[in-house]
Amino acid sequence: MCDTAKNMVTVRPMQPADLPAAAAIWNQVVEDGIAFPQMETLDLPAAEAFFGQQDLTAVAELDGKVVGMYILHPNNVGRCGHICNASYAVDRRMRGHGIGKALVSDCLRQGKKLGYRLLQFNAVVATNTTARKLYEKLGFQQLGTIPGGFLMPDGHYEDICPYYHEL
Repeated sequence: MCDTAKNMVTVRPMQPADLPAAAAIWNQVVEDGIAFPQMETLDLPAAEAFFGQQDLTAVAELDGKVVGMYILHPNNVGRCGHICNASYAVDRRMRGHGIGKALVSDCLRQGKKLGYRLLQFNAVVATNTTARKLYEKLGFQQLGTIPGGFLMPDGHYEDICPYYHEL
């Protein structure tokens, strides 16, 4: 839980009734085009299928309203199957209120409970300084920089920065 504007953010597994809000929040990040690699938004059937195939899809709730979400899944298979990956989305109207911190902190705990040993982010966009500061504050280590790894909406390329955190 996280304190935001004197209210508590609760992070919990997504329920079927959360699907429209979770899909809308996910689609905001896709539409912004500056953080997720996906270029197509999800309609409700596609969101249900996509979120349902994750090891965990969780939502952040504030005052009974879904304000953020994350997905957690394997980063690879076989000999690298002990490494998980996650993506986070916060309603653009609620960004900057500690919801991302609550989501990432919960994800670290849940990843460990699911038996993963590491959480790895493959493609954090270098210009996503808010997310990068949060990850570093929570103990993530940057692995390097991949020049021009992310296509921005205006057609130029930004660097990406892989990160990891031991669970």
